Amino acid sequence: MKAVGLFSGIGGLELGLQSAGFHSSLLCDIFPAAQQVLRSRFPDADLHHDVTTLNSLPSGTDVLSAGFPCQDLSQAGLTKGIDGARSGLVGEIFRLVKDSRPRTVVLENVPFMLQLHAGEPMRRIIDAFEEMGYRWAWRVVDTNSFGLPQRRERVFFVASLDINPAMALLRDDAPFARPGTDFEEYAHGFYWTEGKGGLGWAVNAVPTLKNGSTIGIASPPAILRMDGSIVKPHIEDAERLQGFAPGWTSPAEEVAKPSSRWTLVGNAVSVPVAAWVADRIINTPSGTLESERFLPFPVKGKLPKAACFDGSKRYGVVASTDPLAFDRPKLEDFLFHPGTPLSKRAVTGFLGRTRNATIRFPEGFIEKVEAFSDSLD
Repeated sequence: MKAVGLFSGIGGLELGLQSAGFHSSLLCDIFPAAQQVLRSRFPDADLHHDVTTLNSLPSGTDVLSAGFPCQDLSQAGLTKGIDGARSGLVGEIFRLVKDSRPRTVVLENVPFMLQLHAGEPMRRIIDAFEEMGYRWAWRVVDTNSFGLPQRRERVFFVASLDINPAMALLRDDAPFARPGTDFEEYAHGFYWTEGKGGLGWAVNAVPTLKNGSTIGIASPPAILRMDGSIVKPHIEDAERLQGFAPGWTSPAEEVAKPSSRWTLVGNAVSVPVAAWVADRIINTPSGTLESERFLPFPVKGKLPKAACFDGSKRYGVVASTDPLAFDRPKLEDFLFHPGTPLSKRAVTGFLGRTRNATIRFPEGFIEKVEAFSDSLD
């Protein structure tokens, strides 16, 4: 079974497909640091540097995967939409799919695209695939439900000429309640670079790992550990929080500065989520979803977190962000490295922002940060 990856990054989607028996014959990414990781980790795959110069897909491509750039779609970005200079590259996917007709396509992106410009980015995507004769389904999925202590919601989209994408993506559902704040029981993740209008608070998890600044400054989260210390996680633990082996991105240091590894990890697709999608593509059962899970598909406005097209009609679908009930380890126990303590300057800056904050902080949290700050004197 032959797979091709566009905007491959460090190969999260590709590793997931590989676990289900697919072979990556061609990978494409424009960034040298990502290319170096792909070259090292997928030595048998052909590597192409620019999707705009890729004429066609290899013959017999079974699955085309693409975590196309999200900068113009993310809430933290410029929100230019699907016509932005980077996210607009999804048009290259349409071109290659139309010309080469892969049997199945897997796309991944930020869930904000479901509400950005009244859902226009996703509407453009589903219009294009329907015109090409594909059935499709999408679902917002949280990495935290796959046994990794990272709160990371991403939308996965599957279009196919063969399988029923709704049965692949939407059949499994095992919602679970996240724990509440408890400093005696759990470590807690947050973004120390925020504190005024946001926090990224996560109990027994880190908030979504980010890709850093546009000038290459790493942006790791902070972790308030159970002993009261506040640390930034080691890059190898960040790799593991995405489902990669520790050291997976180390080849990037051959062509870029070490901080580039944070960008690569923050942009990556979580491996176990990709593996679940790949397994369901291979083992899609026959039949259809229960009719009671169907909802009217909105003609305009914000789109639902799960939806499908059966070849004739679009539906919203009732589905949680948790397909499977994986055991979830404690963040405190998950970390292999002690982490780097947050500096006095960083803590002082964070506390200063909280004094002008428009958000409510969990009870006792600021006192914990102040106590850690005092310990640095």
